[in-house]
Amino acid sequence: MGIHVIKMPDLGEGIAEVEVVAWHVQPGDVVKEDQVLADVMTDKATVEIPSPVAGTITSLGGAIGQSLAVGAELIRLEVAGAGNLKDKGAASQEPARTVAATAPAEEVAEPQLAAVAANEASAVAPAPASRPAPAARPAPVSKGAPQLRAEGEKPLAPPAVRQRAWDLGVELQFVAGSGPAGRITHADLDAHVAGHRGGAANGGPDERYAEQHGEHATQVIGLRRKIAEKMQEAKRNIPHFTYVEEVDVTELEALRLQLNARYGAERGKLTLLPLLMRAVVLALRSYPMMSARYDDDKNLLTTYDAAHIGIAAQTDNGLMVPVVRHAESRDPWSSAAEISRLADAARTGKATRDELTGSTITITSLGALGGIVTTPVINRPEVAIVGVNRIVDRPVIRDGAMVARKMMNLSSSFDHRVIDGMVAAQFVQAIRGYLEFPATLFVE
Repeated sequence: MGIHVIKMPDLGEGIAEVEVVAWHVQPGDVVKEDQVLADVMTDKATVEIPSPVAGTITSLGGAIGQSLAVGAELIRLEVAGAGNLKDKGAASQEPARTVAATAPAEEVAEPQLAAVAANEASAVAPAPASRPAPAARPAPVSKGAPQLRAEGEKPLAPPAVRQRAWDLGVELQFVAGSGPAGRITHADLDAHVAGHRGGAANGGPDERYAEQHGEHATQVIGLRRKIAEKMQEAKRNIPHFTYVEEVDVTELEALRLQLNARYGAERGKLTLLPLLMRAVVLALRSYPMMSARYDDDKNLLTTYDAAHIGIAAQTDNGLMVPVVRHAESRDPWSSAAEISRLADAARTGKATRDELTGSTITITSLGALGGIVTTPVINRPEVAIVGVNRIVDRPVIRDGAMVARKMMNLSSSFDHRVIDGMVAAQFVQAIRGYLEFPATLFVE
């Protein structure tokens, strides 16, 4: 038997290190040749690492979330034959690093979600002892023993407590009182709302108001960590400013519905996004500095004749930005097909590195989820991002009459180091012009 060491391969494009995001094997597992051992992340692309040999896993080279340099030991197997580890004596004295030996305790724990505290029931603080009642009156109910009143008996409470109960939606009939003659105090009401005392007619706890004390820790790794780093870099390095303009998309929506009715069966259905992409492409011809990337270190702004438009897409793993390359050469149906293909690849984790890099301007949309205005973060090193908000029917004054129109806001952010406010406003107004007069989208 021999030892075979699998090292982190060179994945190309100047990648010096990768992050381990998933292990598919554990020490003691028997694996076959070409079986996937681990997933590693480079920038935004996840790469599977297969086994070149069959054998038994003896150790792992790192914890989930740990970065490994290219050439570092990834995994060690016991194989039939000599293996590829030449100095077996040295290997026996200095075994490969294992997850348990090298990773901090926090990383060895379950990486996704670890419950660090459980729900606990709070104990009711003891109430002060009751005062003796005057001899001429019946003895009051003890403050330390709140009780519910008999059926049909009206609850006793001062006006301030009644008002609070009304505001909270609490029926005083079901609140136990600890004051004289069962009078309900503010403390009784607080205890009832908190779920410590009878919340129902039978005096049982009301779980709707029960206190919760759970805490949960989630290790930020993989794509989520990359997103955090990218966002932090963008906000730290780019002085953002956001410009919002409302757009009347009544005619655009009418055209979209007409195109879908006429060509949808053979060319596919159009959403708003391909039409917006075409408007951005046409606007870039007048404002080419928007299709650009800014090098902070060299203070170099590179503009591109091509429009490689990134489309921010939400996936189960986090935010990804697949790129529609050469959008200037695509009609709306070609753009729609490419958007659909890229979105599916991103959601299923099959998008390649080339499909997730190289954009020159980005479009982001939360329109389907609602929202009036957003302040999108620029996809560094780009200098502009166009955000789409929801379409709403609103009354608008046109020719002196109030009419219902479909209105949508564009929320766009720009890098103020290289884009002046007036230029940014002109760029958005150019997009608005194409969207409000959609026939111009098809006129060169």
